[in-house]
Amino acid sequence: MGNSRKVIPIAAASAAGDDGAQFVSMYQKQATIYPRAVKGWFATWRWVFVWLTQLLFYGGPWLQWGGRQAVLFDLEAQRFYIFGLLLYPQDLIFLAALLVLSALALFFFTAVAGRLWCGYTCPQTVYTEIFMWAERKIEGDRIARMRLDQAPWGLNKILRKGAKQGVWLSIALITGFSFVGYFTPIRELAAATLTWDMSGWNAFWVLFYGAATYGNAGFLREQMCKYMCPYARFQSALIDKDSLIITYDAGRGDPRGSRSRKASASAQGLGDCIDCTLCVQVCPTGIDIRNGLQNECIGCAACIDVCDDVMDKMGYAKGLIRYSTENGVVNGWTRIQMFKRALRPRVLIYGAALCAVSVAFAASVAMRSPFKFDVVKDRGTLGRVIEDGTVENVYRIQIMNRTEEAQTYRISASGIDGLDVLAVSASAGPAAVASISVSLRLPYAIAQGFTGRSMPVLFEVRGVEPAGATHATKSAMQFEKSTFFVPR
Repeated sequence: MGNSRKVIPIAAASAAGDDGAQFVSMYQKQATIYPRAVKGWFATWRWVFVWLTQLLFYGGPWLQWGGRQAVLFDLEAQRFYIFGLLLYPQDLIFLAALLVLSALALFFFTAVAGRLWCGYTCPQTVYTEIFMWAERKIEGDRIARMRLDQAPWGLNKILRKGAKQGVWLSIALITGFSFVGYFTPIRELAAATLTWDMSGWNAFWVLFYGAATYGNAGFLREQMCKYMCPYARFQSALIDKDSLIITYDAGRGDPRGSRSRKASASAQGLGDCIDCTLCVQVCPTGIDIRNGLQNECIGCAACIDVCDDVMDKMGYAKGLIRYSTENGVVNGWTRIQMFKRALRPRVLIYGAALCAVSVAFAASVAMRSPFKFDVVKDRGTLGRVIEDGTVENVYRIQIMNRTEEAQTYRISASGIDGLDVLAVSASAGPAAVASISVSLRLPYAIAQGFTGRSMPVLFEVRGVEPAGATHATKSAMQFEKSTFFVPR
């Protein structure tokens, strides 16, 4: 009996539509979100923070301090001025400490109150709010913008779209100009701009930062928060059921349903939510907060304002959507009870770490020495014997003046009895580096006991009172180790 083998027939695929097969795209076009304008208590606070942050950002480069720009990060001169504080690239440890401080502050405030940073002061939120304000002024509110986008191209649409893009570009370029003004003196930058004499690098960064602002706030908008911002991804590790977030009270609001103002919701078996979807229409990220906390929620509270307005019109109590905690909503806690739960171990640990790092940072800045110096030994001549048998070692000392006033310093050395120091003083101009050659000499009689040896020495540089000073200044000192070599 022969072996029978099953054969799977292979046939050419039929054209799409012959047997019902269809091509299905795995990619979906991003739906345009048309946030509706909203007024209310939280909307007012958002605009307060828009004004505060932008007055600080745009006005910061124009502030003067002691005849110079108050905040200037001069990369070319390698000098960083922050009001009365002068920093050098060697002081990047302060930047690292500031970043650690910012991270701890983010952890602490997220554990306590969720994404308040995102909703009120994040640059993406602030500039999106500004760009949407300009858009509403030119194209109208939500329905008007939707109709304009769906309408065929005509003179009205071209004028409105062109005017909006022109305003957006102007805001973006001013933003880029202000940003570069923190790195190049803004008054010089303004003069160069007016005379079309701006350097290539300055022009590049103005256009680059302006393009980033234009693209992020004008087009990407909620996509930055939903897909690109890492904060939305790891916030779930920072919050818990006792963190303050925007919540929908499902126990009070459901079942949802429309009704007239005079109708009794309880008689119809309905909750307080009239399912008007206004909370979705005002959301800048297009989510429905009634579905629970989502990583796209930036905590802007636009849904709270519009829902409270609807509750007022319906004659219901406010707070169907509100700032609360998950446990607070489920258990019906009061504000005092929720406040007590804010003092939980996670928050206390973050708070203690934040306070400790803040104190350490403030103390390190306050105790920072007004100068720094380095000792470089002459590698060509480790040690030499001069005419009277005295042994001499030559060093190069570089003193970095961290103040904006001319300073005088006194140099001394210790470690070997009888050691003599030549060139005992040095001067450095404001925010300048002084380099001076210093000789250490050891008499012949003493040097004989150290033949062929390298002896440790300690250099001391002390700031002295400037001549003609009208008030006493606290002298500072710094120490650096080196060696003194006695040849055979």
